[in-house]
Amino acid sequence: MKKNLFLLGLLVCSMTMMAQTEKADKPESWYFKLGGSYFIQTAATEFPIVNGALPNTDVYGSNGTTLISRKTNHGSFGEGFRSGLTAGYRFTTRLGVEMGINYYSSADKLMVETTNRLVATTPANIFVTGDAVGKIRAWDLSPSLVLFLGEAKGFEPYTKVGVIVPIHGDLTIETNREYYAATPNGPSTVAKTYSEDVVKPNPTIGFMAAVGTSYKIGKKIALFAEIEYRNFTVHGKTKETTVFTENGVDKLHTPTTFRQDASYSAIHTNYVSQLTTSSNSKVTNAAGFDDTRATDDISSFVGISGIGLTFGLKYSL
Repeated sequence: MKKNLFLLGLLVCSMTMMAQTEKADKPESWYFKLGGSYFIQTAATEFPIVNGALPNTDVYGSNGTTLISRKTNHGSFGEGFRSGLTAGYRFTTRLGVEMGINYYSSADKLMVETTNRLVATTPANIFVTGDAVGKIRAWDLSPSLVLFLGEAKGFEPYTKVGVIVPIHGDLTIETNREYYAATPNGPSTVAKTYSEDVVKPNPTIGFMAAVGTSYKIGKKIALFAEIEYRNFTVHGKTKETTVFTENGVDKLHTPTTFRQDASYSAIHTNYVSQLTTSSNSKVTNAAGFDDTRATDDISSFVGISGIGLTFGLKYSL
């Protein structure tokens, strides 16, 4: 009996010690991270057509018709800044999940540029120089699976893989043009125009993978750093011209010498995968084209792939 009581007491003591050890070694269940990132672009591709203009940088000679230089504009909107808040939960010492919400603002990307192109010959020769620059702003969710590799001297490296789900955003294309006439005293400006086109995307999903580490600076506070790769492509759903000015005056709904069409169809575009004879398109259905409806056009694709470096703070509950 005494032997059994002794063994029972020893078992209880052992279980108590194991529970205390497990509690001491068990990591936090919930944690939150606040960080900022800078990404550089990868997988540059040719930019899409912008309002009928090919994605080129064209330079014309003094007569405005002789093309003396052409370069195709490539790039990705994967270059830019991102800030985000992430909630994480650890199921075990090694395995956890995260859900991040992020705001991303890409770098400006030159999509089209033209120098000294002749656009009119009466009542005088009129030339144009200008460019179209695109920028993406977007909110996304990023659920991921995290594998923790063990802690040593305050450092805890980890890897994670997941997906990127954009929830709101657009591509804004700003176009500036200067029209001028050739005179004996040099170019004389006739007009300056500015427009903004906003492209809304179709739903999409992307892939992300990251390696990182945290470093404890307090009981519940740690610094963290990550290197992240992301890869996804978005394609347009609709496009709308939201701003058009000529010499600083609003002309969005007013035809002008340099923008003769200000109809609903000229301002609004629906992107489709294929144009047919029933599409509202001047290319395939000129006879049935309706100016009071949005123009149908082939959907364009842009890439937002990049590699980024993230720094931030981690707080554990």
